[in-house]
Amino acid sequence: MDLKQLEYFVRVAELGSFTRAAQALDVAQPALSRQIRLLEVELRQTLLTRNGRGALPTEAGKLLLEHGRGILHQVARAREELGRVRGALAGRVAIGLPPSLARVLTVPLTRAFRAQLPQASLSITEGLSAHMLEWLTTGRLDIAMVYNAPPASDVELAPLYEEELLLVESRPADLSPAEEPPAVVSLQAVADLPLVIPSRPNAVRMQVEAELANLGMRPQVALEIDGVPAILDLVADGAGAAILSRNAVANSLKPSAYRMRSLQPALFSRLSLATSAVRPATLTQQTTLDLIRSTLTAAATPA
Repeated sequence: MDLKQLEYFVRVAELGSFTRAAQALDVAQPALSRQIRLLEVELRQTLLTRNGRGALPTEAGKLLLEHGRGILHQVARAREELGRVRGALAGRVAIGLPPSLARVLTVPLTRAFRAQLPQASLSITEGLSAHMLEWLTTGRLDIAMVYNAPPASDVELAPLYEEELLLVESRPADLSPAEEPPAVVSLQAVADLPLVIPSRPNAVRMQVEAELANLGMRPQVALEIDGVPAILDLVADGAGAAILSRNAVANSLKPSAYRMRSLQPALFSRLSLATSAVRPATLTQQTTLDLIRSTLTAAATPA
């Protein structure tokens, strides 16, 4: 059994599509199909049921998928162990970061990774939490930092911390101290404000909608924008208010352009480290997890 064929099969079975697997593996789809067909001939089993919507593993395919993941993981571990003989861990680690943290973490995390894992390679992708959880289960990501992730059988979650969500508004240049609005604003009042907010299934958007629904209300969405810098630019321009963390504003280009007010009742966003529950972390990935935690701690510590 050829390891390359096994890798191709696992990726098609996980993604449910020859087209998506070919793109993820960077191989031509006819070559991918041919290799999996050779694997089926060798094993004398039909491994995938092909239909117009994609490809699903047969009972034999599900069994091989379970074994294949383990085999490929052991191969990766063997390569790492051999790398340790040379004095360094190797391999590739793909990390997903939410946009609100990518700007502050990407440079220090990359710097720490290169210093501690010089023989390994790093890939960092920005994305919404819901999308990154999907990429984690399909193997596109090895590690993801996600907000408000629901429990799932194929994902392991390690809580990091909670961030308070605040109402973020433009700060008028000529605003006197006497004209400052109250430091706390009710959710009922927020429902009357035009909001610049990410589209579904953004974690903050879903949380705000759920909390307002409990009050029998809905948010007034002025603009749907999937990007924290763009949201803040529009808030500064007067397009509406936003609901973001203090960290998102503090790491903007001009934090003084905004005023922040606490929400009543308070809303919190839970940040977690997510890894696959079906693909155990390699030593390189475990080391990267430790680097993420230490980098996050350093970034949150005032200078």
